[in-house]
Parts: sequence; C-alpha cells; structure tokens
Amino acid sequence: MWFVASALLALASSAGAAEAAPIKLLAFGDSLTAGYGVAPEAAYPVKLQAALKSKGYDVQVINAGVSGDTTAGGLARLDWALGDKPDYALVELGANDALRGLDPAAARANLDRILTGLEQAKVKVLLMGMLAPRNWGADYQQHFDKIFPDLAAQHHVPLYPFFLDGVALDPKLNQPDMLHPLAAGVDVIVARTLPAIQQLLGPPGSAPS
Repeated sequence: MWFVASALLALASSAGAAEAAPIKLLAFGDSLTAGYGVAPEAAYPVKLQAALKSKGYDVQVINAGVSGDTTAGGLARLDWALGDKPDYALVELGANDALRGLDPAAARANLDRILTGLEQAKVKVLLMGMLAPRNWGADYQQHFDKIFPDLAAQHHVPLYPFFLDGVALDPKLNQPDMLHPLAAGVDVIVARTLPAIQQLLGPPGSAPS
C-alpha cells in the first residue's frame, strides 16, 4: 500500500508540475524587440515578462528579436523560432522594410506567410503594426500602412496598430538615431501594449486554447 500511495503521489506531483509550466510567448521581431542599444534587462521582452508577472501571469517571454531583420529575414527563421514551441506570438516586423523603402507588396507577402505558419503551428498571434516614414511619400505610405490592418483582418488576428505609439520621434524616449527607444521608451511601449497582450492571453491562470 505504501508503494501504491507513493506512486500516486509522484504521479500527482508530476501532473501538477506539468500544469504549472509557464505559457510561452514568442516576441518575434527586429531590433525593437531584440533590445538594440539598451541593457539586456531593459529589452522589451524582459520588461514585458516582468509586467505580465506583476499582473499574475505565469509566462516566459522568449526574445526572438534579431536586429536588422526585415520581414524576409523573419520568414527565413520562422521554423527555428517555432522550435521553442510557443503558445502565443507577438509579430513585430516591417520597420526595416519601411526604412529601406522596400516594396510593400513583398513585405505583405512575407508577413502573410509568417502569419500562416504561426496559424498552422496553432500559435495565437498579436500583430504589431508599423507605419512608414513620411519621407517616402504619400503613395508608399498608403500602401505600406495598409499592410497590417489588412492582414489582421485576413487572418482574424488582433492588431496593435503601431508598436512605437507614444515613443516615435520623441527625443526624450529615443536613442540619438531617433529610431530605437531608450529604456524609458521601452517602458512606454510595454505599458501601452500590455492591455492588448493581456487580451491575447486571457485571464491569468487560463490555459492556452
């Protein structure tokens, strides 16, 4: 009887450990996600994880940001990123396409394939929108800015309209290049994106569906 009771206790403990595994949130992006120019502890995924934990979420935010990545670069490494078996993903790509004036149609196609790949892997997504620099002209701006709401509607995923909302072009919140946020800017991004991410995850303690 003692052996049976011990075995049952071990099984129960094992099941409890499995239930207690943190949900995995993949932060899939470029230098804005990776934390270019700030200390590792000030990177967006690190600060986001701390903010979510303060709200009661048992979550691991995986930093899958690569500085300089375009949407094509993100697509090329999607399978590698999925090796972490995420439950959810934030897709933050497109800024480098816009900065380089790359064809919006190509960026749209790459993001379309990224969202399709995540969908096939049963990963729930929040799409982080980006806006084109105004120096490329109204035509480029119109075609680029439409990418994100169009794809969010097409793939039935939620959209955060502009990842740098509240931070873009503010010298107090950006590094000298005026492209990458300072730690204070990262704090603003975390605070502003947090409600949309909580909506993606559901209430604390809920299992990924």
